[in-house]
Amino acid sequence: MRLRAAVLIAPALALAACVLPPKQRDSDAPLDTVAAVDLTRYAGLWYEIARYDHRFERDCHGVTAEYALRDDGRIDVVNTCRKGAVDGPVTAAAGGARSVSDGNAKLKVRFAPRWIPFAEGDYWVLELDAAYETALIGEPGGRFLWILARTPKISDARLEALKAAATRRGYDVSALIYPDQPPA
Repeated sequence: MRLRAAVLIAPALALAACVLPPKQRDSDAPLDTVAAVDLTRYAGLWYEIARYDHRFERDCHGVTAEYALRDDGRIDVVNTCRKGAVDGPVTAAAGGARSVSDGNAKLKVRFAPRWIPFAEGDYWVLELDAAYETALIGEPGGRFLWILARTPKISDARLEALKAAATRRGYDVSALIYPDQPPA
């Protein structure tokens, strides 16, 4: 029975290893989040300023994420990408998120149907300015990192501050890519 289970599980694990991006975080660095996130203020449209490369956003520009609170406390998520350029064809992925921490700084996000096990990903709010204008989002494994803003462009000083915050948490900021965004 154990051999049969191993034969069934091994291909799935091998496939998952091929799909996941590489870890780009020193796991010995402390990974603290913000104390609390007001999800009502966080809701709305965010522009992707920088990210780690991964297959589901490959060749994406003009990337946005839009969050909307639901009556049941969950969050609807719509990620939009323009393939190849900011005026390229639009693709969108709809999903959902749920808070898994008291202060709402740690969320689980899912873009796959609920019947698919292990399809949730960590979405941790690592930095968030008081005006809810810029955010640093990561996950503990170091495979994903995003810098988000309410506008398509941010100041160099703010970008450097967010990159420094990521570096303090062990993330390799040299691996960030910067998708094109439409003019502000």
